Amino acid sequence: MIEDPPLLKVKKTRRRPTAAQINAFQNIPTGQIVDARGGRGALNMGVSQQTILPASGVSIAGPALTAENASADVLASFAAIHYAEAGDILVAGFSGNQSCAGAGDRLCGMLINVGAVGMIMDCPVRDIHGINETGFPVWATGITPATPFMTGPGRVGFALEFAGQQICHGDMVIADADGVVIVPFEEIDNIITALEKVRGLEEALDARVADGLVTHDKIAAMIENGTLLVTDD
Repeated sequence: MIEDPPLLKVKKTRRRPTAAQINAFQNIPTGQIVDARGGRGALNMGVSQQTILPASGVSIAGPALTAENASADVLASFAAIHYAEAGDILVAGFSGNQSCAGAGDRLCGMLINVGAVGMIMDCPVRDIHGINETGFPVWATGITPATPFMTGPGRVGFALEFAGQQICHGDMVIADADGVVIVPFEEIDNIITALEKVRGLEEALDARVADGLVTHDKIAAMIENGTLLVTDD
């Protein structure tokens, strides 16, 4: 590299969904949102809440506040706090580096102080006892005591390649016990509309299961039309 990059770079214009758009995703299961997006939008299963808080009943939804950190560095994540708005979810990218933690209880405490509702990372966390005490929802790849640096470079508000998805500042992030799903800013209204159909179909199917359904409609149709082959070969 001929010149060193800026130590910290912040995107001047940052999009944000409306309050009504944000509210439309509250307490919606991530599976329904994936269905509404035609099977797209889920982060890789390595980013989960399997080994850390929150408890299984926690569900969060809010705009992405993106922080692109250098590998094993947290400068951008701490800088992002300064630009956070109430209801934001910090999406802290580390290019999937697993050598050290990308956050601890103090960063979580600061995010709580500015009204953020959760954090998503593609690396481990540390200080898990302290994080548990705050009750702040965190999705990460695991837990480690290894310490990160804070030297940069870093970027705030720019697009991230993150756990198999591209995430832009202002995209909707929805996370629960099943995982994390992203709804791009441009698709928000269309997905809100699609969710109405998905919820209706799921409620109808739930009612049929409760009433004794034992065979999926597709399997029943294959039996009926002879496309299900029963053979000893």
